[in-house]
Amino acid sequence: MRTDMIERLLRGLYSAALYLLVPVTVYHLIWRGFRQPAYFQRWHERYARYRTAYCGRTLWLHAVSVGEVNAAVPLVNALKRGRPDLRLLVTTITPTGSERVRALWRHDEVEHVYLPYDLPGAVGRFLDHYRPHAALIMETELWPNLLFGCRDRGIPSLILNARLSERSLRGYRVLAPLIGRALRTVRTVAAQSLADGVRFVRLGARSAQVVETGNLKFDVAVPETLETFASQFRVDCGVRPVWIAASTHEDEEAAVIGIHRHLRARFPDLLLLWAPRHPERFRLVAEHARSVGWSVSTRSRGRWPRADDAVFVVDTLGELMNFYACADAAFVGGSLQPVGGHNLLEPAAAGTAIVTGPHLHNFSEISRRLDDAGALRVCADAGEVEVELVRLLDDPQAREAMAEAGRVLVETGRGALAQTLVLLQPVLPSVAGQARPSNS
Repeated sequence: MRTDMIERLLRGLYSAALYLLVPVTVYHLIWRGFRQPAYFQRWHERYARYRTAYCGRTLWLHAVSVGEVNAAVPLVNALKRGRPDLRLLVTTITPTGSERVRALWRHDEVEHVYLPYDLPGAVGRFLDHYRPHAALIMETELWPNLLFGCRDRGIPSLILNARLSERSLRGYRVLAPLIGRALRTVRTVAAQSLADGVRFVRLGARSAQVVETGNLKFDVAVPETLETFASQFRVDCGVRPVWIAASTHEDEEAAVIGIHRHLRARFPDLLLLWAPRHPERFRLVAEHARSVGWSVSTRSRGRWPRADDAVFVVDTLGELMNFYACADAAFVGGSLQPVGGHNLLEPAAAGTAIVTGPHLHNFSEISRRLDDAGALRVCADAGEVEVELVRLLDDPQAREAMAEAGRVLVETGRGALAQTLVLLQPVLPSVAGQARPSNS
């Protein structure tokens, strides 16, 4: 009884604080909307005010943004193949995540809406509207009212591909008493690594809830058209050297410009493929590069780089792995500033030598394994990134050795998908005419 009273008190205080912050959420949407107009749209989904009735039940997967959506691709596709009878719902929080979902799957294959804010009323309306068979939550989306709402409605919840860095663990410190109770409502925490699992236990999960399944990102599907795409790129681009700056953030853009300027002094025909992390930066990085005096074209305006281009901006979604395969070396952003890094397995799977900055706390296990395998160079700052890129552009054998090491590591790291599908069997509805698998 005392435990129930403490939970109600903590939930009440947390929810009251969120309701007081509702005006801030509106301000946030407006502020983000001036930078990315998609934030002005679909507010009814943010507060779970649905305009039409919904028929049937769903299997629901939540992936906060592009990285989590990409990690979920093998799982969603496996569910579509193995259980075509299930209605699939994928939620995101960001417009870029939304665009990625809609680029990957047709509306009649996968339904998509934004996940509402963690307000009790909004969460309740969302769950009652879609009535999911199960909640599959990717990586580190720990929303207390959402998890309690699933428990209260008998909806089994699982955290898949779960990761929790030391930094994130410290960030949850203020809400730890509430988060810990919410975590204990979860059926399974499928951790990427043993260290991630230990941190979830430290946050409040029970040891019995946590299993180590590996990282779904290793099960990334390499596009069948990858080699054809890269070959066509080279036919149009010629034999000039190429590097790619991928998933860069605003504060890294000056460094990319500086690195490319110095590299072109050594390699005059060098081409930079530039894929900023956020779509609102596409136009701005192109303008920045033109202001330096370089010829710049973009994927949306021209299919391939022109002969005199110094920079080609990849301003489309869903093509990054293809462009990784076109580059001699890749710099993966979010790593020169304390963002925590971005997906390093895509360039590895594409067969590209990888260079990053030092801030990799969101991918500590993956970066360690790539580094140990000789597929990654972790640099202290932009100056070291430049030095490593010079070395790689000068040394085809070193590039190929790193690329092969990355390909091998990705191939041998596969297997999380199969383990995850086994975990899901007890919570999936039985196929008509078949018994539900037992828990034994």
